[in-house]
Amino acid sequence: MTETATPKPLLEVKDLAITFSTPDGPVHAVRDANFTVMPGETVAIVGESGSGKSTSALAAIGLLAGNGRVSSGQILFDGEDISKASEKRFVELRGNHIGMVPQDPMSNLNPVWKIGFQVKETLKANGLAGDNPNKRVAQVLADAGLPDPETRARQYPHEFSGGMRQRALIAIGLACRPRLLIADEPTSALDVTVQQQILDHLDTMTSELGTAVLLITHDLGLAAERAEKVVVMYKGRVVEYGPALEILRNPQHPYTKRLINSAPSLSAQRGDKHEAIVDEVVPGKAEPLLKISNLTKVFDIRKGFGKKEKFTAVDNVSFEIPKGTTTAVVGESGSGKSTIAQMVLNLLDKTAGEIIFDGEQIGNLNEKHLFKYRRRVQPIFQDPYGSLDPMYSIFRTIEEPLRIHGIGNAASREKKVKELLEQVSMPASTMHRFPNELSGGQRQRIAIARALALQPEMIVCDEAVSALDVLVQAQVLELLDELQREMGLTYLFITHDLAVVRQIADNVCVMERGKIVEQGTADEIFASPKSAYTRNLLAAIPGASLI
Repeated sequence: MTETATPKPLLEVKDLAITFSTPDGPVHAVRDANFTVMPGETVAIVGESGSGKSTSALAAIGLLAGNGRVSSGQILFDGEDISKASEKRFVELRGNHIGMVPQDPMSNLNPVWKIGFQVKETLKANGLAGDNPNKRVAQVLADAGLPDPETRARQYPHEFSGGMRQRALIAIGLACRPRLLIADEPTSALDVTVQQQILDHLDTMTSELGTAVLLITHDLGLAAERAEKVVVMYKGRVVEYGPALEILRNPQHPYTKRLINSAPSLSAQRGDKHEAIVDEVVPGKAEPLLKISNLTKVFDIRKGFGKKEKFTAVDNVSFEIPKGTTTAVVGESGSGKSTIAQMVLNLLDKTAGEIIFDGEQIGNLNEKHLFKYRRRVQPIFQDPYGSLDPMYSIFRTIEEPLRIHGIGNAASREKKVKELLEQVSMPASTMHRFPNELSGGQRQRIAIARALALQPEMIVCDEAVSALDVLVQAQVLELLDELQREMGLTYLFITHDLAVVRQIADNVCVMERGKIVEQGTADEIFASPKSAYTRNLLAAIPGASLI
């Protein structure tokens, strides 16, 4: 009887070490990493920013930065050691044998090239365009789940939604039917329902093609849900490696346990301690600090020469936020939640309805009263890389609102900046640095310090943690919670992630297409969601069903 041959690994990483040369000396980004990817298998590499997960994947496709090199170990692709392969050999491997889906579609799609042209370039570079390249491009886009692919091929990236742009990147990555696809955080900036659709489609496509997937992610819940095996990396080393569900349910390394405890989708709801403190701040039926009644926003959308179309972004929305509590407004992109935030901040005029803050309507404030209002209500925006001026030092960033509002003299403002930095757990020496010298989590702490500078009563957090790793996200959420308890702050928390809502919110408003489809306490929403849309959002939280 003939024995069945044992399948050989498609990708095998052995004792891999990667070093970067810097003016301050060598940086050992990866050390002694070991893992394998079998044909048709999905393996997830999990870890926080700087753990070495993306660096390991980039080495496998020959895309390390110029100052980076594989200093020891092997990367075997189908038995061939490519750790020190020539650029010519990597060009042969990329596309036809190893594809890649990078993280940020807006950065990785050329904004001045049409989508179809970018797909065609990939096909041509690998000799797969055929006699009718436009037909082949349309087929590739259709395979990636893009409707009306002929029309989409003639559009530019800015004409696509975030989910559609990610599908375009998946189309490019799989256009040449590679044997291995490296997907580097392919859904980290997407809504949970869009994320689920993208990953479902990626699973379908790779199953049909028999493609193995190396999935890079910071979300252990997502990894356990989508991968057969998980590689957990910490400070450049593989600290845990094995079957996904086994690692999720029985983690051995302290870092893996921290990842699980920090993941919003896998962690418990808000603690009783905070709720007790909120009850003290807001006994019984307290008067709301913010009251929104029948709020509506209609935009005029240009449709060709001289033609306009009405689009209702926010439709007759009403809710209240009691002082000292957190109300989360949750929904997918385009649901209208950020439009509400902009109107509350008075950055956007309302079409109809009322916004009442501490008993005063804010829709018709004159310049003097608006100046005072901005001192009482401050924002924290989504992207700390974009919301901080790269030309301002951290000191100038935090000190600016104090100076604009005429608070104190130079010496007292410097003292206040130091106090604010301490309040957000940053050393005073940070004030002499610039944003590009800080990590994403540190930048968001600076954004929080700036928002606190004027001692506001309410903070509008617009996707304030969605761009952060789960560990950093957990730290920022904990900081916001502590500040609320210490200062009695009120939060309007805009997010697409119900898992995050579970950790921070007292009350929840669920929005779909400009309308509130459900609202109630966080406990009510999670224990007994009444709307089918809310149930779909909850079902889309990655990994929650695995615990």
